[in-house]
Amino acid sequence: MSTFWHWWIVLLTIACLALVTWILFATRHAQRKDITEETTGHDHDGIEEYDNPLPHWWFLLFVITLVFTAGYLILYPGMGYWAGVFGWTSTGELERTELKHERRYAPEFARYGATPVEELLNNPRALKMGQRIYLNNCAVCHGTDAGGSFGFPSLLDDNWLYGGTPEAIKTTLLYGRKGAMPAWEAILGEQGVRQVASYTRELSGIDSGANPNDLAAGKTIFQNNCTVCHGADGKGNLTLGAPNLTNNIWLYGSTQARVEYTIRRGRNGVMPPWKDILGEDKVHLVTAYVYSLTHKEPEG
Repeated sequence: MSTFWHWWIVLLTIACLALVTWILFATRHAQRKDITEETTGHDHDGIEEYDNPLPHWWFLLFVITLVFTAGYLILYPGMGYWAGVFGWTSTGELERTELKHERRYAPEFARYGATPVEELLNNPRALKMGQRIYLNNCAVCHGTDAGGSFGFPSLLDDNWLYGGTPEAIKTTLLYGRKGAMPAWEAILGEQGVRQVASYTRELSGIDSGANPNDLAAGKTIFQNNCTVCHGADGKGNLTLGAPNLTNNIWLYGSTQARVEYTIRRGRNGVMPPWKDILGEDKVHLVTAYVYSLTHKEPEG
């Protein structure tokens, strides 16, 4: 904040308080001192307004409010870059709250963090904590029900780009992922894009309506260009995060136009790393919650 705006806020605030104080006392002195039956002349639905002074207790409430305001502006920030006698800041308050939270829950997080994910499936409290962390951080992309959305995978179908084991899920959460589907338009041309899109949809069991010649051409294109990532059978590659193309689960849509767009322009999805934001113990709890979505609790 510049010096100009600092003094602008200070002077404007003081002027407003002074004006309000003057109005309060000036009108107080101008009021009649006795209670009368005279009215102000205002009439609405037969109800008239008496011309009587403001009750003393009400006047005192206004005075107390003004005194409180002056005291607050001395003790706390509110006058430009004046920090207040207490030096309070919202950042400092947040840090104190976070520190208090860590002192209270860190031992519990550490205990759960050292417990295997499979064992946490039998711990409702741990899963509830993992769910709350998920809702506060992950639901914006994957949905509150973990059902995903366009470009964000569902966590309910046990179909994983990088693996669905607890270790793989935790690695994804800790370090993030970066999808890299290259653009093929310049290499395949528009006809090639259309043919391989049709063939890819057929792999998933979708009737693309393409003629046999186009499907045969699409298969050839697929085998010559796409198998290095998606495999000869189209079932994907967990190491690369290349999706399975045979299960009719689509991250960016399954229509001919959507599939063509994906092939033509490529896709570059990003899953951010959460290690530095949540810490390993909280990531472990989220891992347990996400894993529980597709795995029933083992019978004891």
